[in-house]
Amino acid sequence: MKAIIFLLFCAPVVTNVCAQDFDKNMATARSSYAAGNLEGARFAMEQLLSDLDAAIGKEILKMLPAQMGALKSNAKDDNVSGSSAGMATGLYVHRMYGLDPKTAALDIINNSPLMNSIGMILNTPLMGSMMKDENQKTLKIQGYKSLLTKTLDSDTGKTNYELQIPMNNTLVTLKVADTNEAEITGFANAIPLAKIAQLAQ
Repeated sequence: MKAIIFLLFCAPVVTNVCAQDFDKNMATARSSYAAGNLEGARFAMEQLLSDLDAAIGKEILKMLPAQMGALKSNAKDDNVSGSSAGMATGLYVHRMYGLDPKTAALDIINNSPLMNSIGMILNTPLMGSMMKDENQKTLKIQGYKSLLTKTLDSDTGKTNYELQIPMNNTLVTLKVADTNEAEITGFANAIPLAKIAQLAQ
């Protein structure tokens, strides 16, 4: 019942593109529940949540910067989905910037299985010191504790960075090829993290 109230409250977020599917799944969930078909009601609710996550993902895409530094976004590669099955449930948003070999990849995922291990590194000093390696460091991006990992590409000899920013139940991951710490943190500071966290929770 709480889930139905939540969905009714969030229904205005759903865009016109998803509205028909959302309305259909809402009607199916209600009729299945009323008929005592709890399995059917659960399935329809899962579809509702998936539709809602996809709609929220599209709203998040609109908030992302069109450019990071000199790297322009590749809108044709944008990917948004909602999932109610598997280990990572919830919304998934992906955007690419730039062209090979200089690229930046931005991923926003709800309930990522990586959240626990990153949280231990960032928030538990003893565990963090045991799990962290010399190519990792913690820093704050817009007030959020984050994990920065540096890797050397043995083929090109260039340095790549990955920045992981956990926010509530959402993980923002930014991977930039052939970069440095100052550039990737500058890119990360262009992302509206607080707005994303609010919309994605």
